[in-house]
Amino acid sequence: MVKIGVRLIVVLLLVSCRDTNGKPKKTSKSNRVVTTYIALPKKVKSPKDNPASPEKEALGKLLFYDPVLSGNKDVACATCHHPQNGYAEFLDISIGPNATGLGARRKFNAPNDIPFVKRNAPTIINSAYNGIDPFGNYDPEQATMFWDDRVKSLEKQALEPIKAFEEMRGHGIGVDSILQVVVDRVKQIPEYQQMFADAFGVPNAVTVENLGKAIAAFERSLVTNNSRFDQFMRGDEDAILISEKEGFELFKSVGCVNCHNGPMFSDYKMHVLGTPENDKLGEPDRGVKDTFAFRTPTLRNLRFTAPYMHNGSLPTLKKVLEFYEDIANGKERNPHVPVQKYDPFVRDLNLSVKEMSQIISFLNTLNDDGFDKTVPERVPSGLPVGGNIQ
Repeated sequence: MVKIGVRLIVVLLLVSCRDTNGKPKKTSKSNRVVTTYIALPKKVKSPKDNPASPEKEALGKLLFYDPVLSGNKDVACATCHHPQNGYAEFLDISIGPNATGLGARRKFNAPNDIPFVKRNAPTIINSAYNGIDPFGNYDPEQATMFWDDRVKSLEKQALEPIKAFEEMRGHGIGVDSILQVVVDRVKQIPEYQQMFADAFGVPNAVTVENLGKAIAAFERSLVTNNSRFDQFMRGDEDAILISEKEGFELFKSVGCVNCHNGPMFSDYKMHVLGTPENDKLGEPDRGVKDTFAFRTPTLRNLRFTAPYMHNGSLPTLKKVLEFYEDIANGKERNPHVPVQKYDPFVRDLNLSVKEMSQIISFLNTLNDDGFDKTVPERVPSGLPVGGNIQ
């Protein structure tokens, strides 16, 4: 098993970070995180008030694929988080209501006045582990969600897209009433009535709260905790190649470890990087509290989640590493985010072109395609499975 330490050490820079030419300069002191890497836990925790069960997961899966949850009954959770796309999406930013197609083929219908979803759809795979620390500890009731950490727990996350105008709500129903409208629809479907009663053990169980709990239970079942890296962490030295081990050492030494640490390769904190804007958006996305900060994403299953960054502006892993090389050298890739606003960890990145392929080689050890790829043949509402994706 590989271990890199057990303490978190952050040494803050107290010296000037600019030379006479106005460019950041490397210093002898640095911000440095020393962390422990372990395999993902084999078991998944559930909140005390929402224990997992086969009945709840089966119900949540049908709800996940059923467009009855959207305002105009044309979008499902699976529309933008489909197993064919690794429960993410091959679009830079998603297209919700009033559209047709799946993934890169999805287009708005005409006429249309609904905007793009302003952020890239992250994969749901392994979201059960969100918030996990370097030692494998996490609280599912306090799990960080979304690029801006605006809600905690999968139970609360599951309801937010239904309320969002550009994601699932669309025209015609107000944000304050959409959840009750959806629940009232589900109550009218006998099959759902019975499945909710079986899953929650009481009659008349179709409620907003239980809707979120059922979808969360299904999402929590979507885990990939047996990647080659996990096998290596559990003691199989041959699970990854020598070149991939060298890439892992580079990943740590060049500074990627500062933010991408722990078993999910995320510190789940907010960082300002100055990611290039997406031209499809009418205004810049200012992130958390208008700071241009966004949460560190996981690096697991990157094979299935391109394009990258919070707005899908970087199409390949090579482009991502080139971006980090640029900002580490003081280049501004976003006119709204000056160098002085960059996260201090950026100054410690020490990437070079020759190292990028080795790091990418290592990142491939974090891929695991052992997730549920099955799609229901039908949903209880009788609507198209997954929404208007054909």
